[in-house]
Amino acid sequence: MNLVTQAMTREPYASAKRVFWIADNGSSHRGKKAADRLTAAFPNAVMVHTPVHASWPNQVEIYFSVVERKVVSPNDFTDLTEVGERLRALEDRYNASTQPFQWKFATSDLDDLLARLDRHTTDHQEESSAGPAT
Repeated sequence: MNLVTQAMTREPYASAKRVFWIADNGSSHRGKKAADRLTAAFPNAVMVHTPVHASWPNQVEIYFSVVERKVVSPNDFTDLTEVGERLRALEDRYNASTQPFQWKFATSDLDDLLARLDRHTTDHQEESSAGPAT
């Protein structure tokens, strides 16, 4: 909250209609309680959580999972130098083969998804309110 306070008490944030704070799902700012605390302190602040699979801790876990599966298993090293060499080889291999991706989920895709969800919800509400046929 110290960083938030520093920003939110200065212009242009102090008088902005809304200020979005993007947060991962870390323990200090997880869930509705954290969002409510932020809004209580600064009514124009809106906390937006990243998807769990996109959080920084999750990305670290994915990386170490790859290291565990592709580098340190099986555990057949003669010394730490060999471990370091294998880790550097993995880094070189990934750096040579990775490519940035183009995000293709546009606002129109989001609108379509929300409309489908609304239809789905409405359909299920109608089914449950109709009751069993006699």
